[in-house]
Amino acid sequence: MARDRSPIVKQSRREGVALHPKAHKILARKSGIPGEHAHGRQSKPSMYATQLREKQKVRRMYGLLEKQFAKLMNEATRKPGLSGENLLRFLELRLDNAVYRAGFATSRRQARQLVSHGHFELNGRRVDIPSIRLKAGDVITVRPKSAKSGYFTAIDDIYGNTSQPPLSWLKSDIKKLKIEVSGEPKREEAEAGINEQLIVEYYSR
Repeated sequence: MARDRSPIVKQSRREGVALHPKAHKILARKSGIPGEHAHGRQSKPSMYATQLREKQKVRRMYGLLEKQFAKLMNEATRKPGLSGENLLRFLELRLDNAVYRAGFATSRRQARQLVSHGHFELNGRRVDIPSIRLKAGDVITVRPKSAKSGYFTAIDDIYGNTSQPPLSWLKSDIKKLKIEVSGEPKREEAEAGINEQLIVEYYSR
């Protein structure tokens, strides 16, 4: 499976958002794009540059390659409704995102690794594809064999009090190692700080 292997902290600085917990402290100390000199006047970015940065930020936030992201945007424009909101809904309904949102990982990157290594079952069947799109009624559980591992036996102590805020479309039970999809995510439940209209405009050029 193709992945973006560039350093996560460098990505976080470039996009101005913590893409991994360890990036929070770095962002607090440093700002600006890596490699840029702090001195000198910076010109105002063009509209194209602003649209590009927003697209890159969201793409990296959810851990997609450019081709994957463009394909998802293309599908979002063909669906009824607002293209930007469709895109965010598709991103939120990814299996790896649900694992992260349910509090089973500290980052989407970690959640993607857990899924890729086959630690989860979807509706009773083992899965290892992070991009699977979930739907209402789906049930995600940790595989019995994986549930005995040190990571999952200690997950309640590690993440029990630090899970994501409750979501209307996702029910998480860390003690039972179970996640239920009860609906579709609302726009306001997507990751904060996203301007999806800029992304729509970028692909509409």
